[in-house]
Amino acid sequence: MTSDENNGVPNGAQNSAQQADQAAPSWPGMAPGASAAGTAASAAAGAAGAAGAAGNWERQVLASLLQEQLKEQRSRRRWGIFFKSATLLLLILALMVLSAGGERNMQASGPHTALVDVEGVIEAGAVGGAQNVNAALARAFAEETAVGVIVRVNSPGGSPVQAGMINDEINRLRAKYPKKPVHVVVDEMCASGGYYIAAAGDKIYVNKASIVGSIGVLMDGFGFTGLMEKLGIERRLMTAGENKAIFDPYSPLSGEHQAFGQQMLDEIHQQFIDVVRKGRGKRLKETPETFSGLFWNGARAIEMGLADEFGTVDSVAREVIKAEHVVDYTERESWPDQVLKKFGTAIGTAVMRQVVRPGLNVH
Repeated sequence: MTSDENNGVPNGAQNSAQQADQAAPSWPGMAPGASAAGTAASAAAGAAGAAGAAGNWERQVLASLLQEQLKEQRSRRRWGIFFKSATLLLLILALMVLSAGGERNMQASGPHTALVDVEGVIEAGAVGGAQNVNAALARAFAEETAVGVIVRVNSPGGSPVQAGMINDEINRLRAKYPKKPVHVVVDEMCASGGYYIAAAGDKIYVNKASIVGSIGVLMDGFGFTGLMEKLGIERRLMTAGENKAIFDPYSPLSGEHQAFGQQMLDEIHQQFIDVVRKGRGKRLKETPETFSGLFWNGARAIEMGLADEFGTVDSVAREVIKAEHVVDYTERESWPDQVLKKFGTAIGTAVMRQVVRPGLNVH
């Protein structure tokens, strides 16, 4: 084997090195003598950068898609609210038109029996109050096509003033329209002030299980003087007039004040008795219990002369008044007022729940 004497390196080894240098890959800009490991590291860094750029592009696209979806949802929500509001408004308008149409049909009806309801507690401002009932009675009697009038009573009683005003109005209209009969039909209950009104009718018709009577007057309240003494509470009250604080629940009830209150109740009770006697006349079969405040079922009321016969609105209209078609003249609370009242009650309750501390219930 010969050797290269100039460099001290065998010729075979030198040729192998040259062949290795020629076989190694090279890139433009690569420094001479750079290693393959460095070149691989540079390539990996470039690939990582390209992957990062691709990842940023995907996130941007995803964010853009989400924003577009949110905008679409908001748009759908706004349109949904719009269409719901429009539908509600149309429904309200339709109900108003139907309500107005119903009133026009009532006024334009042919021969019929006029119906006026006295419902619930008889008090000012209520459906069974004098203002509403008397207005309905006046329209019913004045309507030429109304053959007769039925007053349907379903009331436990209420204010003797309101009941007296309705009784007086029925008697006035009977005198003004003597040829137009007015009958009372008892539904579930015709007690106390309800019967005060019924006594003005030509006849009183009941169901055998109706509750009738309770001809009496009451005034109730509470006294807290004993409780105040136990709690150590002192009542400080100043009046001008020695009887101004009569029936004050925080002051003792004197015998003089009690006698005064009883006298007033007796006088109002006597007014009630006089109205019943005048209205029922010889039909009334008085007993010691008649004006005691007791009440009876419809069958017993007929026996006692407090009522005349069994009957309903339909049967009286058909068989007694001879006008089967019944038209309701009752002055009822309009549905917008009912909605607003319920809405106002709901708002008030919500406000109270915010004002009253947690743990207390508002009823």
